[in-house]
Amino acid sequence: MTEPVTHEVLARVVREHAGRLAASLVSLLGDFSAAEDLVQDAVETALRRWPVEGIPDRPDAWLFTVARRRGLDVLRRESTYRAKLAQLQWPEPSRPDDRLRLIFTCCHPALAPEARIALTLRVVCGLNTAQIAAAFVVPETTLAQRITRAKRKITEAGIPYRIPAIDDLPERLAAVLAVIYLLFNEGYLSSTPDRAHARDLVEDAEWLAALLVHLMPGEPEAAGLLALIRLHRARGRARFDAQDHLVLLPDQDRSLWDRAAIAEASALLMRAARTHHRPGPYQLQAAIVACHAEAPTFEATDWAQILVLYDMLLHVAPSPVTRLHRAVAVRYTQGPAAALAETEPLQAALSRYPLYHATRADLLRALDRPEEARACDERALSLTTNPAQQSLLTDRLHWR
Repeated sequence: MTEPVTHEVLARVVREHAGRLAASLVSLLGDFSAAEDLVQDAVETALRRWPVEGIPDRPDAWLFTVARRRGLDVLRRESTYRAKLAQLQWPEPSRPDDRLRLIFTCCHPALAPEARIALTLRVVCGLNTAQIAAAFVVPETTLAQRITRAKRKITEAGIPYRIPAIDDLPERLAAVLAVIYLLFNEGYLSSTPDRAHARDLVEDAEWLAALLVHLMPGEPEAAGLLALIRLHRARGRARFDAQDHLVLLPDQDRSLWDRAAIAEASALLMRAARTHHRPGPYQLQAAIVACHAEAPTFEATDWAQILVLYDMLLHVAPSPVTRLHRAVAVRYTQGPAAALAETEPLQAALSRYPLYHATRADLLRALDRPEEARACDERALSLTTNPAQQSLLTDRLHWR
């Protein structure tokens, strides 16, 4: 037992090894639902015992042993399955694409689009139901039902555990990209109350995106997503202060940005654009982030170009959240009143989205409407669970 068991360390180790264990068990047993149940049992046991006993030197082998023992206990009457479990040995030969295989399995077109993404985030990436529900802006019970139905469908339909043939990749690509993107978002700004961000999730997302680019080198959206993640990571050191408080873009120390990483990510994005001429949502989002990252100061930001890119993004992938972000660009090109008007039609769709209310509060303050701004900040504070956002909003309410 060598590593101190902080919450962050425990979450990282469990998530990393549980995802790999799930991928191995699905491959070896051929039964998705049973493998996932075994992994969950092993994880629950680890979460009870590791804080007391310490993290084992071989967490992967420990989790495997618990999963194997649990499987033998529960399924002793099923001779075929028992024989398979009895034959399992650890460690299995390393296959770096196991998690990507499992992502493609979860993203089978036989599953509903929302269920594909939710199931993958739960099983492969280790996010809990609350985190995934926050990403989809739906109740936890709704999300849990989607995951249960998806697992049942995989088992009943006999969906194979494999990366599909080249001809079949495009129909699953959108869901795979969405999984990696949402995993990155959860790491970039966590939805859980115990940490502001999760570097390990961001690193996982970057690794999976790079693996996808290697698998599909001719797919510009895979390159766009990888560029997007790397552009955000290049600014990571400036996003939080020493107390882990959020530092907004206008106030960030740009000398802390990794300019070499920004240049490399921008070059990756440009190569994809020049080679394929198929701008998609991840390429366009990366281009927007590149506009911010390449500006020497906040005042030098090319907001007119950003507004054009948002218009293009809305054309290919319309969403209320994108319209909200576009409103920020409208503020810096047409003024806060025009931007506030852009947010009005989004009320119904984004009523439970903290950033919607925080954005409106900022615009209302710019228009010298402090009481309305305060009400919006209070609403945003009541909705967010991220400690850095809570701290920022609390400070705003105390200042005014």
